[in-house]
Amino acid sequence: MNKNESKIKHWLKENRARGARLLQILVRENSTRGNESSTQAIVIEKCRQLGLELDIWELDGEELKKHPAYCCDRQSFEGNPNLVAVLKGSGGGKSIILNGHIDVVPVGEESSWSHDPFSGLIECGKLYGRGATDMKGGNVALLMAIESLIENGIKLKGDVIFQSVIEEESGGAGTLAAVLRGYHADGAIIPEPTNMKVFPKQQGSMWFRITVTGKAAHGGTRYEGISAIEKSLLVIQGLQQVEKNRNAKISDPLFEKIPIPIPINIGKITSGEWPSSVPDTAIIEGRMGVSPDETIQSAQHEMENCLRELNQQDEWLRENPLKIEWFGGRWLPGSLESDHPLIKELTKSFVEVKGENPVIEASPWGTDGGILSVVGNTPVVVFGPGITETAHDANEHINLEDMFTASEIIALTLLNWCEVDE
Repeated sequence: MNKNESKIKHWLKENRARGARLLQILVRENSTRGNESSTQAIVIEKCRQLGLELDIWELDGEELKKHPAYCCDRQSFEGNPNLVAVLKGSGGGKSIILNGHIDVVPVGEESSWSHDPFSGLIECGKLYGRGATDMKGGNVALLMAIESLIENGIKLKGDVIFQSVIEEESGGAGTLAAVLRGYHADGAIIPEPTNMKVFPKQQGSMWFRITVTGKAAHGGTRYEGISAIEKSLLVIQGLQQVEKNRNAKISDPLFEKIPIPIPINIGKITSGEWPSSVPDTAIIEGRMGVSPDETIQSAQHEMENCLRELNQQDEWLRENPLKIEWFGGRWLPGSLESDHPLIKELTKSFVEVKGENPVIEASPWGTDGGILSVVGNTPVVVFGPGITETAHDANEHINLEDMFTASEIIALTLLNWCEVDE
């Protein structure tokens, strides 16, 4: 371990309480969709204290709509800005984007939580609250890594571009806006909750809505109608077969420990208005996973072909075809070679800190990495301290020890990737 690495390790060890306090403050702010401003203000002030060059702006929805990667049903971004904060390098080194989202998903049923969802409670080395693991803990790891460089007077050759974006949970409009604003780099790290695993590949995903038409009738003479719910069962069975066929084609060893690499999840079904009536409409909504090695369009075609076949096979559906709509959230898939220099540098830092090789897998969910890599042409690796299993769940929490460890690994990666200006 060289002198700079020793300085960073010592500083991070001495400032763990500061990092935990910052995460606690962030978690105590409700930054669900449309409410990101107060939490973002805390991050902005932190970056201002660090002396970073700040770029703060509100997203232009009308302008973003012109880009094919944009997929968002949010009506207004007013009052909830994006933030990019840059630690300028002296020149000659590789640049890096450190990308984190500040938005969190809703808390769900509060009675399922053991504590206030925004308590920031610390207990037995774990910090609890919505967003603790997805992904405010990752954001704090990034900020601690940057601060450890600044406080030790370590100058880098390459730029470090910290991004705190909104709207990741609904399709990535914040990161897309940053890319279109001109932010690109030689590499990027996204500290999503990976359980400290390294994800060179991320599946994409998109939301779908299938409308099933039936024929209304009285429940007592249901044989005079056509139940949209019963026809929905055909759709569900068809989607299950599509999922099975698609996953049978996945041979990438990075997916071998993931039971269903690219799932098709039915998340919502609505139908019927009266127990004694045959329902004439059913609406099925869900999420379709997309392989890192395919396009959004090719995945859509597979599902659309399945529905066309169902229409042909069923006499009623031939005259009343199923309709599909791709709506709401959409996440582009992303892929990076396992031997890419960024993976090598991150692995080297991981081994330096942990004394063992990291587990390298494919991501089980979508991230903003697809936008950074596909639209921004920036190589992306996803690596972070959060707990995958608690993301979006009640009693979400993070192991603080992992957050501190991740900050050290990322800081060492910055030293080697961006290069130190001696």
